[in-house]
Amino acid sequence: MSEMYNKLPPASKQRMNSLLVVISGPSGVGKDAVLARMKKMGCPFHFVVTATTRHQRKGERGGVDYRFVTEEEFNKMIDSGQLLEWAKVYGNYYGVPKAEVAQALNKGQDVVVKVDVQGATTIKQLLPQAVFIFLMPPSMEELTKRLRWRHSETSAELNLRLERAKDEIKSLPLFDYVITNYEGRLDGVISQIKAIVTAEKCRVKPRIAKL
Repeated sequence: MSEMYNKLPPASKQRMNSLLVVISGPSGVGKDAVLARMKKMGCPFHFVVTATTRHQRKGERGGVDYRFVTEEEFNKMIDSGQLLEWAKVYGNYYGVPKAEVAQALNKGQDVVVKVDVQGATTIKQLLPQAVFIFLMPPSMEELTKRLRWRHSETSAELNLRLERAKDEIKSLPLFDYVITNYEGRLDGVISQIKAIVTAEKCRVKPRIAKL
């Protein structure tokens, strides 16, 4: 394998080593905060922008944090096969643009996709060679505090998310790695993600994600 790899041209080696990294976890665990910190630190990944029909929250930027679309636009994306995976979560649609993922991988870039656990399950079925990372809250009490701090859900919605989180944590065996996202330790989470990517690059049998 190594001899064959050494004979490849640089561009082919780069494509061969491209990783699709799927970051998931329950609502409120800090997925958006982790990705925002990775971008600020200049981590050399292509961050896929998820399409969603939910309302834009304060501080979010369209086309950067999410691609905000109408339900009609989202349905057209579904019908035309533009989404790698999609789901309706808490009354809103979320989907990962397939072309964006494929183009980045073909350029030899490592790609990071952020999805809920349902989305990670779908991608696992389609692309089992991706790297799946689960972000874990330190405790359910901490997760409750974070959701309340957002002030974006009613009490009923918050309780629904907490109950769903308990079920999502049961999906842990689906994932390759788990990282606990402690309050105020984002840089530690980023370091662990980078270490995972480094380890994956050293595999004797590399993961090759193809679309």
